[in-house]
Amino acid sequence: MTIVFYISGHGFGHASREVEVVNAIAARRGDVRFIIRSAAPPWLLELSARAGVEIQPFEADTGVAQIDSLRLDEPETARRAAAFYRDLDLRVDAEAVFLRERRADLVVGDIPPLAFSAAARAVIPSIAIGNFTWDWIYRAYPAFDTAAPGVIDVIRDAYGHATSALRLPMHGGFEPMAGVTRDIPFIARRSVRDQADSRRVLGASDGRPLVLASFDGYGLQLPYDVIAQSGRLTVLAPPRGAPHGLSYQDLVAAADVVVSKPGYGIISECVANDTALLYTSRGHFVEYEVLTAAMPALLRCRFIPQEDLLAGRWADHVEALLQQPRPPERPRLDGADVAAEEILNLVIG
Repeated sequence: MTIVFYISGHGFGHASREVEVVNAIAARRGDVRFIIRSAAPPWLLELSARAGVEIQPFEADTGVAQIDSLRLDEPETARRAAAFYRDLDLRVDAEAVFLRERRADLVVGDIPPLAFSAAARAVIPSIAIGNFTWDWIYRAYPAFDTAAPGVIDVIRDAYGHATSALRLPMHGGFEPMAGVTRDIPFIARRSVRDQADSRRVLGASDGRPLVLASFDGYGLQLPYDVIAQSGRLTVLAPPRGAPHGLSYQDLVAAADVVVSKPGYGIISECVANDTALLYTSRGHFVEYEVLTAAMPALLRCRFIPQEDLLAGRWADHVEALLQQPRPPERPRLDGADVAAEEILNLVIG
């Protein structure tokens, strides 16, 4: 059995959660062959995916053009989308040939529209997994009316070819797949290491709050020397991958607070590892409003203005955040298992 995953290269969240789905399927069926086609960094996929997964660099969609982790470029986003979707029919033809040649039994998309049109043309089923759709994101950008007219309709039409859709919490969009959509719990990576041991390995056992700065996806210049001068925090800014043999989820679990912009990936991993989130604004991204509205019921969270973030004035915000009570209930975190069952049911009945 062969399953082909098409994964958006925008940020790290799409890739990290789909690796969890791959691993959950592999744990149930040892005879499944996985192909991942994505522009996400191969190292990110290789860190967590089980051995034997075939990873192929591939531009499955164009996402949103980022200047850095906190600023996006709306006109460039529309220009890239216009160029990509202008040739969508040719791309779909090529992918349908690929799927037939590799004898694919199923396509999973998170959540490139191309995936579902290609699967339909190859006459195989497809499942969408995500918490938003690109037509929903792009509708918020006036630049699409002038620089990419018709692209949103093309995207909606492609989504309409999905056989099924698994919608994650904190969602928006999905109208083109309304008749085949099912809500599932969070998909999130959880650390299996002892927190105290991880903190010891990181040299963070002096009693000060350990803060993980998480802006690696598109980069951000932060004044770590200024933050250190306060003497009130220990700040970890991990390189690509994670230090000392720890996984990224180990770092999240070891930290008292993660400082980041809100995105599905970091929110879900903070929830899964019971870590507080200090978040800042992230530009005109319609998902932001949905995420920030949902967050208080899921985890301890607090907003830090960008001027304080960029000036290194973190300590007061961190200490206030750590005084907040935890939400009374934790959401379900078994979304990868639910998705794996849905995928296998669709293929083998």
